[in-house]
This record gives sequence, C-alpha cells and structure tokens, in this order.
Amino acid sequence: MSTIRLVICLFGLAAAGAAILSCGSRAQHQLQSITLSPANADAQQYPDGQVQFVVTGYYNTAPLTVAPLPATWGACYQSSPTTEISINSTGGAQCGVGAVGTYLIWANDPLPDTGVYSCPSTNACGQGCVVSATAQLTCP
Repeated sequence: MSTIRLVICLFGLAAAGAAILSCGSRAQHQLQSITLSPANADAQQYPDGQVQFVVTGYYNTAPLTVAPLPATWGACYQSSPTTEISINSTGGAQCGVGAVGTYLIWANDPLPDTGVYSCPSTNACGQGCVVSATAQLTCP
C-alpha cells in the first residue's frame, strides 16, 4: 500500500512540476512590426485636406493583426521636424497654410498594456525606435 502512495505522490509532483514549467513557456504577445496606411497620400484628394493615417500592428501570436494601433505621431520635411503639418493623436494629418511638397509622416509603437510610448525617438523625425513606420503626405 505504501508503494502505491509513493507512486501517486511522485506522479502528483511530476504533474505539478510540468504544469508550472508549461506556464513559463507560453509565447508573449509581442509587437513585431507596424505599417502606416495610406503609405502615400495627396491631401488634395481628401475631404478638407484631412488625411487619416492608420497604424496596423503585426504580432507574433493571435491576434496577429491589430488596427488601429495607438501610436505617437510626428511630421518632418527634408529630415527636419516641421510644424507645417498638423497631426493629432489618432493620426489625422492636415497641411498647414503655405505647406508645399512631400512630407514624412511617422509613427512609433507604444509599450504593451501601458499606453506609454516605447521611446522618445533618437531623432526628431521618428527614427531610432525598434518598431516604427513612415508614410508620405503631399501638400499642394
């Protein structure tokens, strides 16, 4: 009888150990990349010149695609930050009075589940973050 108890006890310990180890081996839901759409936009082709950019996030586990994904936004012209483009916290961009040419719109990823953005970028045009994306906005 004591042999049966020992076997049951060892089996129970092995099962508990396996359960604990399996919990730590689950893949975390991690953002792998992001894209902006539209990739190229001409403000003249949008109502009131207001272009809505959308960030789509691509993850390593389900759900694999999330859109819209919260992001931090900015605009640059010839590799320098610009105030000629106004862009709001949800990606709505509009050319300012006198803005002419093609502008870079950029977005960076937020840290998961925090709402805090993962980087102040290494430069003012959004480059330097691990996960970032760009698009172009042409102003008349």
